[in-house]
Amino acid sequence: MQQNSFNSNLTFFQKLKNFDFILLTCILLLGIISSFSMYSTDGGEMLFHSKSHITKFLVFFPMMILLSFCHIRVWHFFSYIFYIVVLGFLIWVSLYGVKASGSQRWINLYFINLQPSELMKIAIIACLAKYYHRLGFDKVNTLQSLTITMLILILPIMLVISQPDLGTSILIAASGLVVIWLAGLNIKYFVYSFFLILISMPFVISLLKPYQKLRILTFLDPGRDPLGAGYQIIQSKIAVGSGGISGKGFLKGTQSYLEFLPEKHTDFIFTLFAEEHGLIGSFGLLLIYITIIYRIIKIGSISRSYFAKLFCYGFGASIFFYITVNMSMVLGMLPIVGSPLPIMSYGGSSMLATMIGFAIVMSAKINHKQMIA
Repeated sequence: MQQNSFNSNLTFFQKLKNFDFILLTCILLLGIISSFSMYSTDGGEMLFHSKSHITKFLVFFPMMILLSFCHIRVWHFFSYIFYIVVLGFLIWVSLYGVKASGSQRWINLYFINLQPSELMKIAIIACLAKYYHRLGFDKVNTLQSLTITMLILILPIMLVISQPDLGTSILIAASGLVVIWLAGLNIKYFVYSFFLILISMPFVISLLKPYQKLRILTFLDPGRDPLGAGYQIIQSKIAVGSGGISGKGFLKGTQSYLEFLPEKHTDFIFTLFAEEHGLIGSFGLLLIYITIIYRIIKIGSISRSYFAKLFCYGFGASIFFYITVNMSMVLGMLPIVGSPLPIMSYGGSSMLATMIGFAIVMSAKINHKQMIA
């Protein structure tokens, strides 16, 4: 029975017909826009960042389509294994990981520097979705369930914090907590946790690294060190504001081309895009992201599998978090925490993780009438 549980009655063409082509088109559009933006960060030349980003998209986008043909039961079956493997990668990183800029976050796989914390953003959602799928609603608020859930959530968070990478650990926590909330955990636990966090804030702040404290102070007052810690966010605001309504035009962003804006190919890619394409282009990009989130949530709503529902809702919420945090960060509304903009930002691990998430969502759409025992 277990061997046959992975089989689907759908033919190849029936599966193809069940694809969400609106979602697929939006992902492709993001890939094209990001490729042009990365080309712009290299000064209008096909240099390292643009070549690498475009190559990764050309590899990961077809990979996402191929993985979408996997039955949703396959993703359900391997969810715990996925989580354990990524957790093992995080332990490996803490012991033997590649160091860069004071952080130890990567595993050198020769063809890619893998950042396991990015994969954990997807693994935590899949793992918790499977756990609650099997648990049953009546057991969600039991002590045993709460203990297991907290262990699943806290272990990767502590490993990521130790890298150190506070921003990614917060995003992993947010993704996991959304699934826990959707599964039906009593709201009182979230209220208690909120007050506990408030009470412990002075202690938590005392444990932060000096650069993390500096980021918070810079967020509160960027002008306190305009040529040092506050330089990035000040230049980012200038670039976004100078774009105006219609932008300065492709390859004509002065803040970017005159090298006033560091790290424009990674977390601050939206700044370059907003300067070149203005308010109209920024709204267009936001519309693509909103459509993606809407399609993910809709797929979750029509899925008969509780695992698929929880994963789609959790992944849709996490995409919303990534976009909100990134754009708020570059606009000075949140401290700089190192959150990439999905698909747009340079980074192979982030794109790989996002594409795996989209593959699971697309698999849920193809098999939305299928139940999982």
